[in-house]
Amino acid sequence: MKQWTVAKFDKTASGDLAQKCGIPPFLAMLLSIRGFDTEEKITSFLSDEPLIANPFEIKDMDKAVARITMALDNFEKICVYGDYDADGVTSTTLLYSYLETIDANVMYYIPSREDEGYGLNNKAIDYLKEQNVSLIVTVDNGIAAVDEVDYASSLGIDVVITDHHTPIDTIPNACAVVDMHQKDCKSRFKMLSGVGVAFKLVMALEGEYADVIYLLENYADLVCIGTIGDIVPLVDENRIFVKYGLEILKNSERIGVRTLLKECSLLNKNIDSTSVSFGIVPRINAAGRLGLSHDCVTLLLTDDESRAGEITKKLAKDNNKRKEIETEILSKINEEILRNPSIVMDKIIVIDGENWHQGVIGIVASRIKDIYGKPVIIITKDGETAKASGRSIEGFSLCDAVFSCKDILTHCGGHPMAVGLSLNTANIPELKKRLKDYTSGVQMPYDTLKIDCKLNPAMLDASLVHILEYLEPYGSNNEKPIFGLYNMVIKDLTPVKDNKYIRISLSRGSSVIQVMSFSISPNEFPFKRGDCVDLAVTLDLNEYKGMENLSIILKDIKPAGFKNSEYINSLRIFEAFCMGEAKSRDELISIYPQREDFAAVYRLIRNSNGFRYKVENLCNRLAHKISFGKIKVILEAMNELGLIEIYEGLKTTEIKYIQTTNKVNLLSSQIIRSLREAL
Repeated sequence: MKQWTVAKFDKTASGDLAQKCGIPPFLAMLLSIRGFDTEEKITSFLSDEPLIANPFEIKDMDKAVARITMALDNFEKICVYGDYDADGVTSTTLLYSYLETIDANVMYYIPSREDEGYGLNNKAIDYLKEQNVSLIVTVDNGIAAVDEVDYASSLGIDVVITDHHTPIDTIPNACAVVDMHQKDCKSRFKMLSGVGVAFKLVMALEGEYADVIYLLENYADLVCIGTIGDIVPLVDENRIFVKYGLEILKNSERIGVRTLLKECSLLNKNIDSTSVSFGIVPRINAAGRLGLSHDCVTLLLTDDESRAGEITKKLAKDNNKRKEIETEILSKINEEILRNPSIVMDKIIVIDGENWHQGVIGIVASRIKDIYGKPVIIITKDGETAKASGRSIEGFSLCDAVFSCKDILTHCGGHPMAVGLSLNTANIPELKKRLKDYTSGVQMPYDTLKIDCKLNPAMLDASLVHILEYLEPYGSNNEKPIFGLYNMVIKDLTPVKDNKYIRISLSRGSSVIQVMSFSISPNEFPFKRGDCVDLAVTLDLNEYKGMENLSIILKDIKPAGFKNSEYINSLRIFEAFCMGEAKSRDELISIYPQREDFAAVYRLIRNSNGFRYKVENLCNRLAHKISFGKIKVILEAMNELGLIEIYEGLKTTEIKYIQTTNKVNLLSSQIIRSLREAL
């Protein structure tokens, strides 16, 4: 459950902007909502000009260029040291291929996620020493490699770091550290991906009169893939990179890219950021997750169609294997949650397991974060060592929380929305305790669904989608617009595609619309004909027999007028109470049920012979007369007393009604006794 927020805007001001900029009022409104509230900002956003800032704005860029230039002049052996995800692979490919074109003595190296882990490591440095490397240039990593840089230096190897991750405390003693997030870096735009930083390095190496258009024509496809893959904000320079890159991808001359596009059924088709995000990026990432990133760089560099085809098929196979591993881990976590529901009550959910594939736990953390609306850390244990990956929600810096525990970690790095860490298995309980202490008393932000604006269903038609095309490419901080359709009455529900999806027919006044849901099956859909609901939707075009038709896609649905924030807050009070966190008397009273509340919940479950929807849907069935927290207390009490059995997993909930003739004293349940004592 997410809190819905509808953006505010000045209708008169956006109308004036539409006239000044010569754009449709609907577009001006959306741009104004997203902060583009002046003629200058709108003109800049909609411009196709490649306005890339001077790369020498970034701290140490001059030092990086000087050291690399010296290596070029002396024909020193340079190693481009990358990372195993899409950002790292494209960063490596870009810088390696550029250095190769200017006749550098260059090689590349990507560590194995499974055997070496993230970033520089001494074993790799030893290998590079054997290869006579005298200069390592990192891409998409290095900012945390303090000891490793010192070790390389002891072997006579210089290091230039290019990275985009947040520094912890000590900056490595490298020849140059090119990272916009250093406190004294004066660069204007700081949200570049690793491949974005690599591109800026190439610009700097080209010198003061670098031909940016030429560089974009040669490398924007790589920058596009890495930028989308790393989910950095698609604004400013990132927007330019992706916009140019998408155009180049449509007619890519890279053999490897073309075979990837063919594998994704995207060859000679319109390619957008979603196509890259769900088609190309997962295949590259899958190789890295399963330890084969070297193949991805080979694919992006090769001129051999046969070799490219072999690698692409392998990537597709790896991606399917990754999905199987992900499903298996999620299944094990689901079993653990069913056994121990309290593990998802903490403000930061931390779950550990034995020998889970470390390359997949980041995706798993993201999936669980989306379900519970909380930061999540997934830990995989392998004997005495453990590695973890975490994902956060907007408004809470998970890296700050993790960095506060760095004295018990062997490695940590990342940014506010994602972290990676390593530790001794014996320290896992201490990590959980520290994170719990860190968030004690913290009001965790709500996971929010941001609605750009409300729409009248009468104005929905295909022309709106064409106006929305001006906002593309979509991505982080420039998401596809979500619209609110309020007070809609469900007229009909139609199963689609073997009962996998559902088509919802709705009306308001004389307007009737069709909405498709691809995330909720008919069996899981908690509403019925005649219900009045609010919907959050996106708009697309569906072409059939040469005709364009509007396609309305459901993102979320709730009862009309339902305030999700009140129910989320009520749930949090319940969770805090269960986890022993002090709450005020008024908060405890808000989740203390009366006898009539028990009776209403019990009757509903008994008359339905159980309940198979998410628990929050009980609120809907009970006309929102009982708070979410109270319902959770009632269910826990009824479960304790043997009136029901409740199983709440990641995606499914089942409440089994237990028929009994014995009278029970509701006040005798442990949770009610505990609440009474607290009151």
